[in-house]
Amino acid sequence: MPELFKPKGDAKNEATTKTARAIIDSEAAARDAKTARLRAARLARGPAEEPPAKKKAPRRK
Repeated sequence: MPELFKPKGDAKNEATTKTARAIIDSEAAARDAKTARLRAARLARGPAEEPPAKKKAPRRK
């Protein structure tokens, strides 16, 4: 059954949803690009060195 009209609130809701999704999509794309850039930089550095082992403090009795 086709709708003959849309309530006025639906147009505002659709505009808000469209804007919010555009913002979320752009943030996700930026996050993915940053992740790829950081991953490439990490791999370019080579194997990671292990941090020196920390000495444990002696236990008190």
